[in-house]
Amino acid sequence: MMSRAALLVLADGRFPAGGHAHSGGAEAAVKAGRITGAADLEEYCRGRLHTAGLVAGAFAAAAVLGADVRELDAAADARTPSAALRGAARRLGRQLLRAARAAWPSAELDALAREFPKGAHQPVVLGVVARAAGLSAVDAAYCAAYESVSGPATAVVRLLSLDPFEATGVLARLAAEVDLVVDRAVEAAREAVEEAGVDALPAASAPLSEIGAEWHAGWAVRLFAS
Repeated sequence: MMSRAALLVLADGRFPAGGHAHSGGAEAAVKAGRITGAADLEEYCRGRLHTAGLVAGAFAAAAVLGADVRELDAAADARTPSAALRGAARRLGRQLLRAARAAWPSAELDALAREFPKGAHQPVVLGVVARAAGLSAVDAAYCAAYESVSGPATAVVRLLSLDPFEATGVLARLAAEVDLVVDRAVEAAREAVEEAGVDALPAASAPLSEIGAEWHAGWAVRLFAS
């Protein structure tokens, strides 16, 4: 049975899924001078929403709808050229699954842990977790899309001592676009599951983020894991 309260638990930034340790590429962007304040943050988050957020939302929705998780994970790998980002996605997936098995124990989550002992990609895990929590494909897509912008916004508050009210304003102004991306993600997921297969899922790319992730991974000192 679907529970809106379960959605709040899963989307809560305090849910111990490991996201607080990752900046969604914002740390590298700050270092490179591409984010210097709220206006830059908004443009960065907008770009991330329509690329990484769209892809993650579609994959999470497809997992809820019953797409094969092995196929989804392989397709997610193919859409992530950066080895650093692939590793981060799997670490986040492993931590999310660990937290979810405590919150919503299920045979399906146990099976996913056995299938991917080193972790599946986080959006794939998110979809399976959402289903275990009684949530819909739309709910999973919202979690993924919102996380794609809330993570960088929270990170920039720490990285630049940005006023939290300004960061929250950025997220509020992006709300309508989050709705749009979720609609596109769920539509693509339904088409992939019902007709076209996982290769038809979105493959929107952000090459500068991939390059930044590899640069960031080599830093001796950094605040965030990615």
